[in-house]
Amino acid sequence: MLKKMIFVRIFLLLGLFTSILFAGYGIFYKINYLDFSFTPQKKTPVWSVEAHLTFQPTAKESKITFARPQKEAHFKILDESIIANGFQTSASDSTFTVTGKAKKKQQDIYYRLLIYDVKKQTSINEDNTPPVIAQSLLDDETKRIAKEILSLVDAEGEDRVKRLIQFINQEESNELVYSYFPLQISLKEKAEKIIELLALENIPARLVRGIMLEEGKKSFLPDVMIEVYDNNKKGWNIYDIQTAEEGTPLNFIAFQKGNTSLFDVTGGKDSSIKYSVLKSLNSSFSMAKYRAKNAEKEPFFNYSIYNLPVDQQNALKWLMVFPLAILLVVILRNVIGIKTMGTFTPMLISMALVETGLLSGLSCFSLIVAIGLAIRYLLSKLNLLLVPRISAVVIFVILIIQYFSIIGYQLDWKIGTSSLFFPIIILAWIIERASIIWEEEGLHHAVKEVFNSVLAAILIYFIIENETIRHIMFVFNELNFVILFITMLLGTYTGYRLTELKRFAPLVKKNKKPSKRKV
Repeated sequence: MLKKMIFVRIFLLLGLFTSILFAGYGIFYKINYLDFSFTPQKKTPVWSVEAHLTFQPTAKESKITFARPQKEAHFKILDESIIANGFQTSASDSTFTVTGKAKKKQQDIYYRLLIYDVKKQTSINEDNTPPVIAQSLLDDETKRIAKEILSLVDAEGEDRVKRLIQFINQEESNELVYSYFPLQISLKEKAEKIIELLALENIPARLVRGIMLEEGKKSFLPDVMIEVYDNNKKGWNIYDIQTAEEGTPLNFIAFQKGNTSLFDVTGGKDSSIKYSVLKSLNSSFSMAKYRAKNAEKEPFFNYSIYNLPVDQQNALKWLMVFPLAILLVVILRNVIGIKTMGTFTPMLISMALVETGLLSGLSCFSLIVAIGLAIRYLLSKLNLLLVPRISAVVIFVILIIQYFSIIGYQLDWKIGTSSLFFPIIILAWIIERASIIWEEEGLHHAVKEVFNSVLAAILIYFIIENETIRHIMFVFNELNFVILFITMLLGTYTGYRLTELKRFAPLVKKNKKPSKRKV
């Protein structure tokens, strides 16, 4: 028997160790790849970028092509949509195309992009696009000015790109710089001229236009930067042409790179495009489905509880916390030694307390049990058989709940209306069980057992009512395997319960031998 018990404990310990490893991996995966958290309040920013393109048709059929951001590692696309009444739309990896017969009045086309999980990017963008140096046709005088500017920059530092941008921005009043960069030059033209200067030094560079995700931006033009190819790192490095900062700024989404157009309109005139940005906050848990799809884990996610309808998920959120409540009951009974009326009666009472509220629920429960015990005492005088007696108690409990509800509604008494949430059978069983203990062991033991059950129900109430605990047990439901093996290990416990230590203390003192003192 002892060998069998040792074997069972070793088996359960191995199961516990395996379940801890499994739960640890599951938690690590969900936090790092699905962005779950231990707090239900965590939110994920979702950026809405809207492009409003307008043009005046000049032909029977118009064609509009505008750039769309390519899928990159530092952000994820939640949704893309186009509103273009009367037009047909098609998409490629880098562009959207809208074609159709336009009316004579001004046309409005809206492109909406939802982006989430925007992360800081690395300084180098590894792009397989071969670097091409676009040599511009410059006249002799312009080329002389350009080389003179480059010679001044070379004398000031090793990073020629960064030094060039800093020199241009600091020396705008210089006649040399002003002759190459006019005062009224746009950011796009300024970037193109910087690319011209770098081409004279055989440094590949290209234009980058995109959107800086900043909350509340409305009706603005795209942000302009340049990308310079780094031969040593074999990648493109982005530079801000206004601050000369190196590296991609946080929350910057590139729409167009190189010689491709931001948008083209064929069969139209007076075209313009303006952008707006809006930030919203969504629950990180609700975004897990989209993260799983982007991570190509959709088959795994489809067969998980997180892909169920919301109402079923809400029901499971309560169900997933019950193993923790069951573990508490096992500890109270088998380790501490608190005797309750059944194993799951405290848990059912606590579920009712969640609906009624703690104080009003306890008051209602106490009144119903007290009245029920009085009625059960009167029924015992009639010497009824067991089944009819329990059935009568159930009927009395139903009548008590009925009149409690009526009185509570009329008097706006919350305690009365709370009675509807208590399970009728459980109340009847508690009353019957308490009355039997009353007859066999006395009123003191009956009250004590009811009190212990209510005490356990209160402790369970604080567990299952806590939103954070429910969130953790639902999101990281692998923890229930750990609870399962801990519960089974407690089933092999054969030592004293804590409440028994006081009772058996005299025996320990009696068997303790007095120690001999050495002289």
